[in-house]
Amino acid sequence: MAETIRSTAEKIHKLQVQGARNIAIAAVKAIQRMAEQTKAKNKAAFLAELKEAQSIFSASRETEPLMRNAIHWIITQAQTANTEKVDKLSQVVVSSASQFLKDLETSREQTAEIGAKRILDGSVVFTHCHSSTVTRLLAKAKADGKNFKVICTETRPAFQGRITAREMLELGVETTFIVDSAARTFMGNVDVVIVGADGITSEGNVVNKIGSSAIAVLAHEARVPFYVVSELLKFDPATVSGECEKIEQRSPAEVWSEAPAKLLVRNPAFDVTPNRYIHGLICEEGIIAPQSIVQVMQRRYLWVF
Repeated sequence: MAETIRSTAEKIHKLQVQGARNIAIAAVKAIQRMAEQTKAKNKAAFLAELKEAQSIFSASRETEPLMRNAIHWIITQAQTANTEKVDKLSQVVVSSASQFLKDLETSREQTAEIGAKRILDGSVVFTHCHSSTVTRLLAKAKADGKNFKVICTETRPAFQGRITAREMLELGVETTFIVDSAARTFMGNVDVVIVGADGITSEGNVVNKIGSSAIAVLAHEARVPFYVVSELLKFDPATVSGECEKIEQRSPAEVWSEAPAKLLVRNPAFDVTPNRYIHGLICEEGIIAPQSIVQVMQRRYLWVF
């Protein structure tokens, strides 16, 4: 058990697995394998294994509510299962994990279908970092016959924008690649900004890759609509009770591997975009006001609370 979970958690921590969605999928699949290989003798021991896996994954990346929600869902199914037999509990975990992954894919397709309608023929789309959900939305718009251009940032320090650029070229989309600090220069030529999310707070503020909030302010200044594309399960229920979404601090070496001694280098992985700069949250429920997130979650995913 420990090797499967720890090796996956290590890959997540080292950014060998990137993106909130991919991180959640990797964690869920690892828990599936753990359940299939468990040597637990009773329900209490089996649940203890699941809880240990939950702790290990939670420590791997701080700002990953989708992963935490996924694991919470799976553990809840095992806890409430009307059986004490470990083999039956293992089946519950495996089937629950499979169902979660299936529902996650369905959510992405629904989100892409809805969001693609906001991509108009001949428009210029600005995006930041890399989001598989944003890519899917743009792919759907392209499949619908929309002709549009994309401007994407390099997204330092890990350069995830290069992933976006390659994927756009593979779709046959004319793509312009810029350094992050050039965002204001190009914003005047943009029709819409679309970014992903790593977390959503109870107030409808969005946690996303560092630089997203600055881009949102620039879009507001230029009167360009700023949309966030996200599965609803990136909502962090802890923020309802007053907790602040933790912002992961990455290694300074990612910014400058040979920095001068005594130089303080800060490397926050994410920042928070206030809801007032967000034109709409594109999700499986539709395009909603970010401030309505708690009501939408209570209607659709009450188990999160």
